[in-house]
Amino acid sequence: MLMHATIPNRVGNLGSLVESFLPWFGLFVPVLLAAALWRRSASAVAALMLPVTVWLHLFGGLLTDKSHPGGDLTVAQHNVGADNPDAAGTARDLAASGADVLALVELTEQDRSRYEEGLAQVYPYHTVQGTVGLWSKLPLSDTQPVDTRQDVGPAGDAKPADVKLVDNRALRATVATGQGPLAVYVAHLGSARVNPRAGFWTADRDRNAQALGEAVAAEQNPRLVLLGDLNGAMDDRAFAGITSQLRSAQDAAGDGFGFSWPAAFPVVRIDQILVRGVEPMRSWVLPATGSDHLPVAAAISW
Repeated sequence: MLMHATIPNRVGNLGSLVESFLPWFGLFVPVLLAAALWRRSASAVAALMLPVTVWLHLFGGLLTDKSHPGGDLTVAQHNVGADNPDAAGTARDLAASGADVLALVELTEQDRSRYEEGLAQVYPYHTVQGTVGLWSKLPLSDTQPVDTRQDVGPAGDAKPADVKLVDNRALRATVATGQGPLAVYVAHLGSARVNPRAGFWTADRDRNAQALGEAVAAEQNPRLVLLGDLNGAMDDRAFAGITSQLRSAQDAAGDGFGFSWPAAFPVVRIDQILVRGVEPMRSWVLPATGSDHLPVAAAISW
């Protein structure tokens, strides 16, 4: 746990895999404790203080409630799921969430209209760029797709811009708040997969993350919120270009780990709310919808 950054990625992307599930390594502590007690070994029990101390150093802060009352703006993000059997019900749940700004990813052509209809009464402003969308109670401007290098190589370069937009997975918009303009990015990075031949396969995700980090670095607005399914935990070194610029609302103002996937039994937080230039006041996970992801929300202040 302590030396996770030194675990190489050369074989099966092992370092990133370990970092994705790093908090769960704490489960070995009670197993080792039981073994030490079974052996009646005082020295083994004493030695367990090392992994306990390391785990608490890494994650102990997440066990306390760091939330504060108030907040000028509530933002939320949800991967609504391409196979969601109840898009209309999910739209109703999200409309009732109280979020001022709502980002949705993994929108499909057949369900897009259901979300637009279900959210229209609460959110008068919205934009959809490919498979990602942003709904807002406040005016939006400067909306545009963000190139996360989804299509690469000669085949991707040959695609016309309108064809690429259909599968676009990131956007940027400006939200007009009472405290000034806020840059909001919505992103759905490539999937991560574990398989016997490739190990922890993250090539598309890592390429997307690098491009997104470059886009954030070029952003002129000092106040920025990134909402998205990044398909990875923020401990993963692949996100260094993003986490070096932005901080997690859950880490700063949440209660617990805020795991969001899979919805039936969440074991990792891959749905993120990251900020710059604003102060996270609260961060929480919303109730399950028809998706295989849980929605996440945060209140921010200036």
